[in-house]
Amino acid sequence: MRAHLGQGLACALLLAGTAQARPPYVDARDYPAPGAGHARFVAAERRLVRGFDNICGDTFCEGEYYNLRAMRLRCSVHQASGAVGSCVWTFAGSQTWVRQTGKIDVGHAMYACKLPLVAGTLLEQLLHLWEAGSPDDALDASLPGSTVSVYEALTDCL
Repeated sequence: MRAHLGQGLACALLLAGTAQARPPYVDARDYPAPGAGHARFVAAERRLVRGFDNICGDTFCEGEYYNLRAMRLRCSVHQASGAVGSCVWTFAGSQTWVRQTGKIDVGHAMYACKLPLVAGTLLEQLLHLWEAGSPDDALDASLPGSTVSVYEALTDCL
């Protein structure tokens, strides 16, 4: 019976350790620790949004969805290395029109634009790029290790 209790305790400790282990990937806002990167990442995201808003009327917002809005940028970060797994920037837009009957019709779209990051790109490199220069620079600068910018990625997506 004692051997059985010892095995049960060992199993319980193993499960408890697994439950508390940090996941391999976390949101960039939670890197390097929960909430630790929030302010910096949100500030970089705001710069990208300002850059998008500055050019939207002459580019992406001339089409069917003239009120296209940036919704949220999310990036996953490998906890142990700081390398970005992927980044997706979401957008939404709509159009409305009034029919002669008084009914209002609505057309809407949502986009999830993946940023083409080179494998091994560190979050620190990405944030540094987005923090430098003007908000338009954040959109136009080539992503680390690449010749593609966020603007070009959005052009392909939107």
